[in-house]
Amino acid sequence: MDNRSPRILLVTGASRGIGAATARLAAAQGWAVAVNYTANAAAAAAVVHDIRAAGGTAIAVQADVADEAQVLAMFEAVDTQLGRLSGLVNNAGVVDVSARVDEMSVARLKRMFDVNVIGAMVCAREAVRRMSTRHGGSGGAIVNLSSAAARLGSPHQYVDYAAAKGAIDVFTVGLAKEVAAEGIRVNAVRPGLIDTDIHASGGLPDRVRELQHLVPMQRGGSADEVAQAVVWLLSPAASYTTMSLVDVSGGR
Repeated sequence: MDNRSPRILLVTGASRGIGAATARLAAAQGWAVAVNYTANAAAAAAVVHDIRAAGGTAIAVQADVADEAQVLAMFEAVDTQLGRLSGLVNNAGVVDVSARVDEMSVARLKRMFDVNVIGAMVCAREAVRRMSTRHGGSGGAIVNLSSAAARLGSPHQYVDYAAAKGAIDVFTVGLAKEVAAEGIRVNAVRPGLIDTDIHASGGLPDRVRELQHLVPMQRGGSADEVAQAVVWLLSPAASYTTMSLVDVSGGR
């Protein structure tokens, strides 16, 4: 990986939660960060403001990762405004209201996979086209956000989400092997029960408090704790780490 400063990082879904924490921490460690958001421009602007106020470099870029045209425009904006990408964090993701599989609509399933799987794969495709030595790049690192749900299955709540994250695990392994000789490392972080806004968007704002007794550490995690693992995987300190699925789940 090219370690010349600044290294250019794109974090999808970076206006809140784990994405925002990752953007802030990466910027503090010397990355120039593109903060992607889908709709909440004010939240993304706040993250950019925080980074710049701390002396870092950041821009906000709007794109729905489920729309290929928007993804292409986002990468072009990063190329133009920051430079050639050397890091990608595939963090953008959605959940839906708790439901059994026999209650799920096809529209729900398509949205779940369009954002959480296809969106991540298209973003990774564009990152590889910029990072790979095969394409004239200098290498780089991709970190996909998976979930402990990929292991647990999330019955009675989010089986579709868990299945999508299982696909991310397999994608991480396959892509890591595919581009390992081209200077790109690909890893995934699998957060467990993390206290972020995503639970409210699924109709369960108290989910962390209600389920923390199931975690061996007896508490939920924070977005900052997940960001530490993500940014380490991006860094030269993880130079011999690829194809890893790193659980940040308090032992669950």
